[in-house]
Amino acid sequence: MNYFTGKGLDGQDISAEPIAGAMPRRRLSDFEIGVVSGISGGAAKIMLDIAAMEQLSGDSDPSIAMSGQVGSQLKMQVGPCWIVATVRTLSLDERSSTHIVADIDFVGEGDQEQLTGRIYRFRRGVTRFPSPGTAIYPVSNADISEIYSAQDHSRIEIGTVYPTASTRASLLVDALLGKHFALLGSTGTGKSTSAALILHRICDMAPQGHIVMIDPHGEYGAAFASNGAVYDTSNLELPYWLMNFEEHCEVFVTSKGPERAQDCDILAKCLLAARSRNRIAESIGRLTVDSPVPYLLSDLAAILANEMGKLDKSTNTLPYLRLRTRLDEIKSDPRFSFMFSGMLVADSMQTFLAKLFRLPAQGKPISIVDTSAMPSEIAHVVVSVLARLIFDFAIWARDEEQKPILLVCEEAHRYIPSSTLGGGQSVRKILERIAKEGRKYGVSLGLITQRPSDLAEGVLSQCGTLIAMRLNNERDQHFVKAAMPEGSRGFLDAIPALRNRECIVCGEGVTVPIRVSFDDLEPSRRPASADPVFSDLWRQTGGEEEILERTINRWRNQGR
Repeated sequence: MNYFTGKGLDGQDISAEPIAGAMPRRRLSDFEIGVVSGISGGAAKIMLDIAAMEQLSGDSDPSIAMSGQVGSQLKMQVGPCWIVATVRTLSLDERSSTHIVADIDFVGEGDQEQLTGRIYRFRRGVTRFPSPGTAIYPVSNADISEIYSAQDHSRIEIGTVYPTASTRASLLVDALLGKHFALLGSTGTGKSTSAALILHRICDMAPQGHIVMIDPHGEYGAAFASNGAVYDTSNLELPYWLMNFEEHCEVFVTSKGPERAQDCDILAKCLLAARSRNRIAESIGRLTVDSPVPYLLSDLAAILANEMGKLDKSTNTLPYLRLRTRLDEIKSDPRFSFMFSGMLVADSMQTFLAKLFRLPAQGKPISIVDTSAMPSEIAHVVVSVLARLIFDFAIWARDEEQKPILLVCEEAHRYIPSSTLGGGQSVRKILERIAKEGRKYGVSLGLITQRPSDLAEGVLSQCGTLIAMRLNNERDQHFVKAAMPEGSRGFLDAIPALRNRECIVCGEGVTVPIRVSFDDLEPSRRPASADPVFSDLWRQTGGEEEILERTINRWRNQGR
């Protein structure tokens, strides 16, 4: 380590050259590099010595070498405690060309170890603030390790703390899942691989867990082939009768305006009658249109026809014809067979929930629901049904041994849009409700999106942990900054400058805000989301006829 002349914690000189017979040389982390000049709540202004910062910049400890830069940590002593702060802004002092004025945000405090003077037992929040004139010191790698250590908490390691090469970055699992989390990042930043890394770490730690992931691009099936169950249109077998009334309306009612309300009223009456024909309905005291009781599509069609036959000639039969026509379309369309098949009329609710929620997990704690091959007009309804089943199960299982469930939504802005107009509102409502109330019932929500500004207002603020990768869009950056908690401002300006597979984590899932370089994930555990290499692929030729033939065959058969 390098040493030089300066003032230490006790006011003694720190010498650059060893002196014969002198006391051992002092650590650079004891070297004073500035003073506090002003205090305001959870922030402060400090003055940094430019010469001291330049001398520190050549140190072999990257944490000390980075001292004073935006996003770096500094420490100051108040009584028996060390207070740690993050540098948010830097500007040259107009009164002195040898000093820099900086704004810092306090992140926490720790006790001082008597023998070494280092930080230990670090915790978030500050109980005593420094006064103007308090000396500022750099934070060493050993301090960083203590600040970011998860101590006795259940945790998963996802990478290394920037700028160190060895300090491990951990997420506190209970806090991460107990209060929801969001993973944000522009396309091409490594978002899918990072999501797979986090979920793999959770699955490795909890092989009997219960995770359901909505995969709209079919990327994650390959990543979780060994430790998860993958469901798509070929094997999902989602019974149509599990839909509630609102979801039925989204599928069967095609009209708009006043006509829609009329069609919905007719559908409600006929749907209730169809459900009541099942023997299970006889044992239910209060049967409603929302009750998950099996019914036959043929019964619903027959009831619609009977109701239409009761009408006088002067009465409008058009609403009944619209519903019958739509019902016939869905029954005959092979794209909807994974949901509206005549084979799905049995009471398979227990079997379906067991396989979807991994009850029991049998060492495969995650269900990947691939919606990429589903018709776009019904994909929102499928996600709505799955999310609502998770939430309803948690509510009605309150008196049982708790089985917490994590729901992860990739491309979350599709399902929780900021607009309250248009279709797909049922999925928006249930996901918003899970965001607000889910943690009370043991339902955790993980949102993954490249457009946080398109999410419904308030949903992002319900996420206790934010994992922000590089965001290129300025509107998205502002949106994330508004949602991030106080104390993490020093990291925010780094969001546009993050490298691929780097992120800033703040909130409940970490002890303090942290910049992380993600670990590399084994090739067999990566999602199928790699970008095509145009420079190589466009030099190759051959096999085009076979590719076209196979592709057109799958296209026409609406299968993979």
